Amino acid sequence: MSEHWPQDALIVLGASEEQIPLLREARRRGIATIAVDMRPDAPALPFADAALKVSTRSTDAIAEALGEVRPAGIVGGASDAALASWHALGVRYGTPYVYPWSALAAAGDKAAFRAVAASCGVTGYGWTASDDPEEVVAQAARLRFPLVIKPADGSGSKGVTLVTSGADLPAAVARARSFSASQRVIAEEFVQGRPLAVEIFMRDGRALMLCVKDKDFVDGSFVVRRLRTAQLPTAAHGRLTATVERLCRALGIADGPANFDVVLGADDGRERVIEANPRLGGDGVPRLLAAAYGVDVVRALIALALGEPFGDHLVPTHTAQAALELIGSPLAVDGELDAWEGVAAARAVPGITDVELYAAPGDLVRPHDQSGHKIGLIVAAGPSAADALAALERASALIRPIVRPVTEAT
Repeated sequence: MSEHWPQDALIVLGASEEQIPLLREARRRGIATIAVDMRPDAPALPFADAALKVSTRSTDAIAEALGEVRPAGIVGGASDAALASWHALGVRYGTPYVYPWSALAAAGDKAAFRAVAASCGVTGYGWTASDDPEEVVAQAARLRFPLVIKPADGSGSKGVTLVTSGADLPAAVARARSFSASQRVIAEEFVQGRPLAVEIFMRDGRALMLCVKDKDFVDGSFVVRRLRTAQLPTAAHGRLTATVERLCRALGIADGPANFDVVLGADDGRERVIEANPRLGGDGVPRLLAAAYGVDVVRALIALALGEPFGDHLVPTHTAQAALELIGSPLAVDGELDAWEGVAAARAVPGITDVELYAAPGDLVRPHDQSGHKIGLIVAAGPSAADALAALERASALIRPIVRPVTEAT
């Protein structure tokens, strides 16, 4: 079977829309790619030179299918599912970069990350976790409400519920378990304050690139709708940088990307680190960073995977303010996309740097109740935050996905 695979290829674990920039960059450089994804209709597959249709979690199946192929490198994007395989395959093939084993536990278990954060002296909050639903409910009832209930091994805001009373706990725990491969659920005290996302790229144990972003959510959920480059006082920015650097080192990330969900407390302004994602950020974050600073974290990650110097890709070429909006279905039920309206006009708005569409007419689109259900994105940049936001809102008002509900008859 190995004769069908390109030699010296870059293995890209996953072929969702988040992996399209990785595959595009490899193609730009003339590097052959093999995309691994069990879905035959994964959106990034057309950008790869070859497709291996197995689960990214199945390390042995990937290696067996590759046969005698010796990959030039292995890379993963914004997906936690592939991180264990990224490490195991790197060890198996002796690739220049091996994803750190020590980061895996925190990536796949939010409770394990809470222990790492505590060991680093990071300000915490009350929480409990268990694979026993009755235990989670009993222990959570002793915490301070409101609480956030979520799968301990989840991502993309799947199965997350905000509860305000003990009566709501059993249903929220059952919902979180339905999205958890491990059946493990974590309950956390909800932290009131300013929600932030911190993107970092480490080199030799220090932050070579760091960006703090404000987050806005889809109404009534924890699904990100907008990201905006954030302005923080110098002291707060310095504390936050030191905190995420410390966490990266504790996770074993001396080189490479990570991102963190953070809340600046409403009462004391101190950072509470809610989650760690030891990988590239999703939801179009690389495009936001390019618009704001001219850095290219995708090029840097591929260079790192191939054992090449990567620092030059993270040197800012300019400084601007940037904002990003994720486009979701306008419906609260499943639908079929009939058409896009206003796309050309939106791309022509001054300040718009990217408009990316992930769904085409005829595609099934789902309610925007988790990150993976986005159907497009818009990125804007400008000399001020107000300029970037104004351009984004103008373009957003022009783009309209026409979606009709899907009925049983359809």
